[in-house]
Amino acid sequence: MSKLKTVPFDPADYLDDDIAIAAYLSEALAAGDPDHFQEALGTVARARGMGGVADNAGLGRESLYKALRPGAHPRFDTVQRVLSALGVHLVVQADKQSAGPP
Repeated sequence: MSKLKTVPFDPADYLDDDIAIAAYLSEALAAGDPDHFQEALGTVARARGMGGVADNAGLGRESLYKALRPGAHPRFDTVQRVLSALGVHLVVQADKQSAGPP
């Protein structure tokens, strides 16, 4: 009987198109945990290639790694630039439960 071999799961291996990336980041953002979203953003950047994402965002590769490392608090401008470099953007919509202003 042979032993079962497992390999670590890396979501970056499955983020191979814009729709998958948008869905992945949307779910991470919907979780409401900024650290989780930041980790997801880093995963997508790895999937696309950190060097290319950094170039497209106008950042140095090292700066991108620093901005997306656990515990970092990147500026909103940096997050927007990274999202733009990834070909996605944030969308704000009203909660379905909200009936409007109080």
